[in-house]
Amino acid sequence: MTAESSIHSGQEAPRPGGPARPAWTFLTNHGHVLLSVARDPDIRVSDIAARVGITTRAALQILKDLESAGYLQRARVGRRTHYTIRPHQHFRHPATAAQEVDGLIRLFAGPAPDEGPAEQ
Repeated sequence: MTAESSIHSGQEAPRPGGPARPAWTFLTNHGHVLLSVARDPDIRVSDIAARVGITTRAALQILKDLESAGYLQRARVGRRTHYTIRPHQHFRHPATAAQEVDGLIRLFAGPAPDEGPAEQ
C-alpha cells in the first residue's frame, strides 16, 4: 500500500517499529491523555505517551494544556506526579460546549471523580 493510497483508504502507512494508525480518530490526543489520567491518576508520562502513541514531550505539553485549561491538577507525591481530574468541566468546541467531559470519562474510564459507583 502506498502512502497516497493509504490516505484515501483512511489508513496511514505503517510506522517504523509500530502498527499502522488510522488517518483520523474520533478522539484527539488531548482526549486520550485525559482518559489515561482518569484511568490511572498516578500514571507516568512515558506510559501516557506509549498508550496514546505520542512522544513524551507531546504528552507533557498536552498535560500542561489540560492543567492550564482547568481539566486536571498535578501534585508531586514523592518522586511521582499524581493527577486529579477536575469534574464538571465543559468541552471546548462550541458544538459540544454545553456538555461536561464527565460523560466522556464515565463512558471510557468509569465514574466521574466526585461520584461513587453507578446506582442500579
